Amino acid sequence: MSNPIIECIANYSEARRPQVVDAIAATILAVAGVSLLDRHSDLDHNRTVLTFVGAPEPVAQAAFDSIAKAAELINLDEHHGEHPRIGATDVVPFVPISGVSMQECVALARCLGERVGSELGIPVYLYEEAATRPERQNLENIRRGQYEDLKEEILTRPERAPDFGPARLGTAGATVIGARQPLIAFNVYLATDDVSVARKVAKAVR
Repeated sequence: MSNPIIECIANYSEARRPQVVDAIAATILAVAGVSLLDRHSDLDHNRTVLTFVGAPEPVAQAAFDSIAKAAELINLDEHHGEHPRIGATDVVPFVPISGVSMQECVALARCLGERVGSELGIPVYLYEEAATRPERQNLENIRRGQYEDLKEEILTRPERAPDFGPARLGTAGATVIGARQPLIAFNVYLATDDVSVARKVAKAVR
């Protein structure tokens, strides 16, 4: 049987301070057995995606270390960008690549979520295949209202309570962790300001 390999495509709410992105990436590179495949920063979105692969446990450790570093260096009260976000580390999906089942990725996501919630004090929501509630399978539902609204709603609305961690937000916000199949993401530039057109295109693609 081949060595188990999973991919993590973690999204961080920073792109305009390369030294911060460097520090986050360094925590991933420091974990033995983990390879950083891609680093993409979008200045308008003020968001960076780091893609890394390896065996399940090292990848989970690299994800944890990067979440901790992002929480240390990113303050959501000072963050502005075009992309919706609720956390310094906004979303952490695990994708099975070889010799790993989806259920193993789900278990890994839930284990990491519990660790982030208890050790770092960051609220964690589980999504996609790892979701514990049907309405949380869709990332858009969790991120609705972004950090600013969640900061209030997590205190007063039971349905907004996290799966792990405290029911309050610090400046690192909350993190969404899950397991999913591979996907292809791309941007479409439309020659219109009509948001309803964009919604129709997005719905058709999905």
